[in-house]
Amino acid sequence: MKRIRVLLADDHRIVAEGLKGLLESEFELVGLVEDGWALLAAAKELRPDVIVTDITMPELNGIEAFEELKKSDPEVKVVFLTMHHSVAYARRALDAGALGYVLKHSASAELILAVRSAAKGKIFVTPAIAGEVFQAMRDGPEANDDPVSKLTLRQREILRLLVDGLSAKAIASRLDISPRTVEFHKYSMIESLGLSTSADLIRFALQNGVDEF
Repeated sequence: MKRIRVLLADDHRIVAEGLKGLLESEFELVGLVEDGWALLAAAKELRPDVIVTDITMPELNGIEAFEELKKSDPEVKVVFLTMHHSVAYARRALDAGALGYVLKHSASAELILAVRSAAKGKIFVTPAIAGEVFQAMRDGPEANDDPVSKLTLRQREILRLLVDGLSAKAIASRLDISPRTVEFHKYSMIESLGLSTSADLIRFALQNGVDEF
Protein backbone atom coordinates (compact mmCIF):
# COMPACT_ATOMS: atom_id res chain seq x y z
CA MET A 1 0.00 0.00 0.00
CA LYS A 2 1.28 3.45 -0.91
CA ARG A 3 2.37 5.44 2.13
CA ILE A 4 0.89 8.90 2.72
CA ARG A 5 3.45 11.58 1.83
CA VAL A 6 3.74 14.20 4.59
CA LEU A 7 5.49 17.59 4.78
CA LEU A 8 6.22 18.90 8.30
CA ALA A 9 6.66 22.57 9.26
CA ASP A 10 7.70 23.55 12.80
CA ASP A 11 10.26 26.12 13.93
CA HIS A 12 11.06 24.42 17.25
CA ARG A 13 13.93 22.11 16.34
CA ILE A 14 13.61 19.73 19.31
CA VAL A 15 9.85 19.43 18.83
CA ALA A 16 10.30 18.93 15.10
CA GLU A 17 12.77 16.09 15.62
CA GLY A 18 10.30 14.31 17.89
CA LEU A 19 7.50 14.78 15.38
CA LYS A 20 9.76 13.58 12.61
CA GLY A 21 10.28 10.25 14.38
CA LEU A 22 6.55 9.91 15.05
CA LEU A 23 5.54 10.62 11.46
CA GLU A 24 8.26 8.50 9.85
CA SER A 25 6.98 5.45 11.72
CA GLU A 26 3.73 5.61 9.75
CA PHE A 27 4.19 7.82 6.68
CA GLU A 28 6.70 8.93 4.08
CA LEU A 29 8.08 12.19 5.45
CA VAL A 30 9.11 14.13 2.34
CA GLY A 31 10.40 17.28 4.03
CA LEU A 32 10.91 19.31 7.21
CA VAL A 33 10.90 23.14 7.16
CA GLU A 34 11.05 25.82 9.84
CA ASP A 35 9.10 28.85 8.59
CA GLY A 36 6.09 29.82 6.51
CA TRP A 37 7.95 30.87 3.36
CA ALA A 38 9.95 27.65 3.34
CA LEU A 39 6.65 25.79 3.73
CA LEU A 40 5.26 27.47 0.62
CA ALA A 41 8.31 26.58 -1.44
CA ALA A 42 8.50 22.98 -0.21
CA ALA A 43 4.78 22.35 -0.68
CA LYS A 44 4.90 23.53 -4.28
CA GLU A 45 8.02 21.49 -5.04
CA LEU A 46 7.25 18.26 -3.16
CA ARG A 47 3.43 18.11 -3.56
CA PRO A 48 2.79 16.16 -0.32
CA ASP A 49 -0.51 14.39 0.34
CA VAL A 50 -0.83 16.09 3.73
CA ILE A 51 0.95 19.04 5.35
CA VAL A 52 1.42 19.09 9.13
CA THR A 53 2.26 22.60 10.31
CA ASP A 54 2.56 24.68 13.45
CA ILE A 55 0.57 27.92 13.51
CA THR A 56 3.09 30.27 15.12
CA MET A 57 6.18 30.38 12.92
CA PRO A 58 8.59 33.14 11.84
CA GLU A 59 8.27 35.02 8.56
CA LEU A 60 4.75 33.76 7.77
CA ASN A 61 2.50 31.92 10.21
CA GLY A 62 0.95 28.56 9.38
CA ILE A 63 -2.55 29.80 8.62
CA GLU A 64 -1.26 32.60 6.39
CA ALA A 65 0.92 30.09 4.54
CA PHE A 66 -2.06 27.73 4.17
CA GLU A 67 -4.25 30.50 2.76
CA GLU A 68 -1.49 31.37 0.28
CA LEU A 69 -1.11 27.72 -0.78
CA LYS A 70 -4.84 27.42 -1.43
CA LYS A 71 -4.62 30.08 -4.12
CA SER A 72 -2.63 27.69 -6.33
CA ASP A 73 -3.90 24.39 -4.89
CA PRO A 74 -7.46 24.63 -3.49
CA GLU A 75 -7.37 20.93 -2.57
CA VAL A 76 -4.27 21.16 -0.35
CA LYS A 77 -4.75 19.12 2.85
CA VAL A 78 -3.43 20.62 6.08
CA VAL A 79 -3.36 19.51 9.71
CA PHE A 80 -2.44 22.18 12.25
CA LEU A 81 -0.36 20.98 15.19
CA THR A 82 -0.16 23.68 17.84
CA MET A 83 0.23 24.60 21.49
CA HIS A 84 -2.80 26.90 21.24
CA HIS A 85 -5.67 25.46 23.26
CA SER A 86 -7.92 28.09 21.71
CA VAL A 87 -11.34 27.75 20.13
CA ALA A 88 -10.73 30.98 18.19
CA TYR A 89 -7.52 29.63 16.64
CA ALA A 90 -9.12 26.28 15.80
CA ARG A 91 -12.14 27.93 14.30
CA ARG A 92 -10.05 30.19 12.08
CA ALA A 93 -8.02 27.19 10.94
CA LEU A 94 -11.14 25.20 10.06
CA ASP A 95 -12.84 28.21 8.45
CA ALA A 96 -9.75 28.49 6.21
CA GLY A 97 -10.26 24.88 5.15
CA ALA A 98 -7.93 22.91 7.43
CA LEU A 99 -8.74 19.23 7.93
CA GLY A 100 -7.10 18.84 11.32
CA TYR A 101 -6.34 20.67 14.56
CA VAL A 102 -4.20 18.79 17.08
CA LEU A 103 -2.60 20.04 20.30
CA LYS A 104 1.11 19.35 20.64
CA HIS A 105 0.78 17.80 24.07
CA SER A 106 -1.50 15.12 22.63
CA ALA A 107 0.34 14.65 19.33
CA SER A 108 1.60 11.16 20.14
CA ALA A 109 -1.98 9.94 20.56
CA GLU A 110 -3.77 12.00 17.90
CA LEU A 111 -1.47 13.15 15.10
CA ILE A 112 -1.40 9.85 13.19
CA LEU A 113 -5.20 9.70 13.29
CA ALA A 114 -5.44 13.32 12.12
CA VAL A 115 -3.12 12.76 9.15
CA ARG A 116 -4.97 9.61 8.07
CA SER A 117 -8.29 11.48 8.32
CA ALA A 118 -6.96 14.43 6.32
CA ALA A 119 -5.66 12.13 3.58
CA LYS A 120 -9.24 10.87 3.20
CA GLY A 121 -10.64 14.41 3.17
CA LYS A 122 -12.13 14.08 6.66
CA ILE A 123 -11.82 16.52 9.56
CA PHE A 124 -10.15 15.66 12.87
CA VAL A 125 -10.18 18.09 15.82
CA THR A 126 -8.53 17.26 19.12
CA PRO A 127 -11.28 15.96 21.43
CA ALA A 128 -10.17 18.38 24.17
CA ILE A 129 -11.85 21.29 22.35
CA ALA A 130 -13.83 19.64 19.55
CA GLY A 131 -17.23 20.19 21.18
CA GLU A 132 -16.61 23.90 21.73
CA VAL A 133 -15.17 24.38 18.25
CA PHE A 134 -18.05 22.77 16.38
CA GLN A 135 -20.61 24.55 18.57
CA ALA A 136 -18.95 27.89 17.80
CA MET A 137 -19.04 27.10 14.08
CA ARG A 138 -22.73 26.17 14.27
CA ASP A 139 -23.52 29.37 16.18
CA GLY A 140 -21.96 31.51 13.48
CA PRO A 141 -19.63 34.52 13.73
CA GLU A 142 -22.27 36.80 15.23
CA ALA A 143 -22.48 34.59 18.30
CA ASN A 144 -18.76 34.75 19.05
CA ASP A 145 -18.27 37.20 21.92
CA ASP A 146 -14.68 36.20 22.66
CA PRO A 147 -12.73 39.51 22.63
CA VAL A 148 -9.53 37.68 21.64
CA SER A 149 -11.22 36.68 18.37
CA LYS A 150 -11.09 40.36 17.35
CA LEU A 151 -7.32 40.12 17.06
CA THR A 152 -5.51 38.81 14.00
CA LEU A 153 -2.84 36.13 14.37
CA ARG A 154 -0.13 38.72 13.74
CA GLN A 155 -1.55 40.96 16.46
CA ARG A 156 -1.58 38.04 18.90
CA GLU A 157 2.06 37.28 18.09
CA ILE A 158 2.96 40.91 18.79
CA LEU A 159 0.94 40.98 22.00
CA ARG A 160 2.68 37.87 23.33
CA LEU A 161 6.04 39.53 22.72
CA LEU A 162 4.89 42.78 24.34
CA VAL A 163 3.93 40.82 27.44
CA ASP A 164 7.40 39.24 27.39
CA GLY A 165 8.77 42.77 27.70
CA LEU A 166 10.18 43.20 24.18
CA SER A 167 10.35 46.70 22.69
CA ALA A 168 8.75 47.58 19.36
CA LYS A 169 12.21 47.50 17.77
CA ALA A 170 12.98 44.05 19.20
CA ILE A 171 9.59 42.70 18.12
CA ALA A 172 10.12 44.11 14.63
CA SER A 173 13.46 42.34 14.40
CA ARG A 174 11.98 39.06 15.67
CA LEU A 175 9.07 39.10 13.21
CA ASP A 176 10.96 40.70 10.31
CA ILE A 177 8.62 43.69 10.11
CA SER A 178 9.18 47.41 10.75
CA PRO A 179 8.87 49.05 14.22
CA ARG A 180 6.23 51.30 12.69
CA THR A 181 4.16 48.22 11.76
CA VAL A 182 4.47 46.94 15.33
CA GLU A 183 3.20 50.27 16.68
CA PHE A 184 0.36 50.27 14.16
CA HIS A 185 -0.76 46.82 15.31
CA LYS A 186 -0.45 47.80 18.97
CA TYR A 187 -2.71 50.82 18.63
CA SER A 188 -5.10 48.93 16.37
CA MET A 189 -5.48 46.36 19.18
CA ILE A 190 -6.08 49.08 21.75
CA GLU A 191 -8.79 50.60 19.58
CA SER A 192 -10.54 47.34 18.56
CA LEU A 193 -10.64 46.12 22.17
CA GLY A 194 -11.97 49.43 23.49
CA LEU A 195 -8.91 50.07 25.67
CA SER A 196 -7.09 53.31 26.44
CA THR A 197 -3.42 52.63 27.05
CA SER A 198 -0.60 50.16 26.39
CA ALA A 199 -0.82 49.14 30.04
CA ASP A 200 -4.51 48.25 29.52
CA LEU A 201 -3.48 46.10 26.55
CA ILE A 202 -0.92 44.17 28.61
CA ARG A 203 -3.47 43.70 31.40
CA PHE A 204 -6.00 42.38 28.88
CA ALA A 205 -3.45 39.87 27.57
CA LEU A 206 -2.64 38.58 31.04
CA GLN A 207 -6.32 38.31 32.00
CA ASN A 208 -7.15 36.38 28.82
CA GLY A 209 -4.29 33.91 28.91
CA VAL A 210 -1.65 35.27 26.57
CA ASP A 211 0.01 31.83 26.32
CA GLU A 212 -3.06 30.52 24.49
CA PHE A 213 -3.21 33.31 21.91
